[in-house]
Amino acid sequence: MTYLERVPNEEKLNLCRKYYLGGFALLPFLWLVNVLWFCREAFLAPAYTEQPQIKSYVQRSAVGLLFWVVVLTTWVTIFQTHRARWGELGDYLSFTIPLGIP
Repeated sequence: MTYLERVPNEEKLNLCRKYYLGGFALLPFLWLVNVLWFCREAFLAPAYTEQPQIKSYVQRSAVGLLFWVVVLTTWVTIFQTHRARWGELGDYLSFTIPLGIP
């Protein structure tokens, strides 16, 4: 028995909405939590009134999470491969400056 099984459906919807909106505060981890936690409620649970809204929030959270994963992966790849060529700017953007020849 999971925690969500003991929560009323209205509260599930409210919590799902909060995680979805929280993801827009540059906290994509909340979208990951929303997708993982509410996936079963959105797609596998017997139908109930709030389920279509929860399903919508879960789907949109998954799209937002995918967007952030693509953006962050692209940025990390570009930064790691081009930091040395950026010279002083690359050093300013680095938390630690690697030693050795670039």
